[in-house]
Amino acid sequence: MQLYNTLSAKEREKLIEEAGKDRLTISFYKYAHIGNPHILRNHLFITWNEMEVLGRIYVAHEGINAQLSVPAEKFGNFKNHLDSISFLENVRLNIAIEQDNKSFLKLKVKVRKKIVADGLNDATFDVTNKGIHVGAEEFNRLIEDPDTVLVDMRNHYESEIGHFKNAITPDVDTFRDSLDIIEKDLAEHKEDKKLVMYCTGGIRCEKASAYYKHKGFKNVYQLEGGIIEYTRQVRDQNLENKFLGKNFVFDHRRGERISEDVISHCHQCGKPCDTHVNCANEACHLLFIQCEECAEAMDQCCSVECQEIHALPIEEQKRLRKGKGASNKIFKKGRSPVLKYKR
Repeated sequence: MQLYNTLSAKEREKLIEEAGKDRLTISFYKYAHIGNPHILRNHLFITWNEMEVLGRIYVAHEGINAQLSVPAEKFGNFKNHLDSISFLENVRLNIAIEQDNKSFLKLKVKVRKKIVADGLNDATFDVTNKGIHVGAEEFNRLIEDPDTVLVDMRNHYESEIGHFKNAITPDVDTFRDSLDIIEKDLAEHKEDKKLVMYCTGGIRCEKASAYYKHKGFKNVYQLEGGIIEYTRQVRDQNLENKFLGKNFVFDHRRGERISEDVISHCHQCGKPCDTHVNCANEACHLLFIQCEECAEAMDQCCSVECQEIHALPIEEQKRLRKGKGASNKIFKKGRSPVLKYKR
C-alpha cells in the first residue's frame, strides 16, 4: 500500500508538462470532530494519489485544511469523493483566481495537532460561537461604515503585497501572534465598533471570530470565503473591488493578482515590486520580495553571501550544509538584516 510520494518534484513537473492537460488549484477547510485523523489521512492519500491530486493537506482531530491541485478532467471524481465523506459533503471549494498547472508538485497529507497553528486552548471557549459571515457586497458596505474596524488576520508578508484599503495590518510573523495584539489594540472598541475580519480563504477568521466573541467583542463579522471568494463575487456580480494589490497564496504561485496596484517594494533596491521569491541558496531559502533586475544581478539570492554559496558546485553546497539545521531566517519572511528595504 503506497502512502508516500514516489516521484520527486522535478519528475512530477516533467510529467505535468508532457501531459499538457489543465489542472485546477483549489483550497477548502472544514472544522469537524475527527476521531482518528491517521485513518482519514491514509484514506485521503490513497484515493487522491490515484486521481493524481497534488497539494498540502493538514488533518487533525478538529478538522481538515487543504490546498490542492486537481486534474481538471478528474474534478468531478474528486468532488464526488469529497461528497462521500459525511462532514465534507458540499464543502465550499475556493477555486484559484489565477490557475497554474504547477502550483503543487507533491501530495502531502499530514496529521497535525491543529489545522491552523493558533496557539489557543479550544476548551476554554465555544469555538462554534462564530462571527457573522458576510459576502462581498455586504462586506463592501460594512467597511465603509465609520463604526467598523477592519482587521487583516494574515501575517505581515501577506498583507505587505496586498490588503483591503483602510485595513489594520498587524506586523506579525504568525497567526497566533496576531490574536492577543489585536485584542489589546482594540480593547476600547469591544462594544461600540463592528469588528470585521478577513484572511485568505476564511479559515483563520473561523477560529478568531469565536475567540474575540469570547473575549467580549459584541459585533463580530468575517468575510465568507476570504479574499479568494471575495474576488470571485466581485467579478461575477460586477461589484467595486476594494482590495489593493496581490493576494498571497501558499503554493508555487506565491500570489494572485487582484488589482493592478503595486503597494510593496523590492527588499533589495526599493523599487515598486510585489513578487515573492525564495533565496536560491538552498541552505537559506528565505522568502522575500525581489524585482527582476535584482534577481538577475543577485542570481535570485537574498545576499552576496548566499550568492557566493549558490555559485559553488552542488556537491560543495551540500557539504557546507551537511549536518546543519534549516535556517530560522526563512520563518522571518523578509525580516533578515541583509534586506535593506524590508518592511
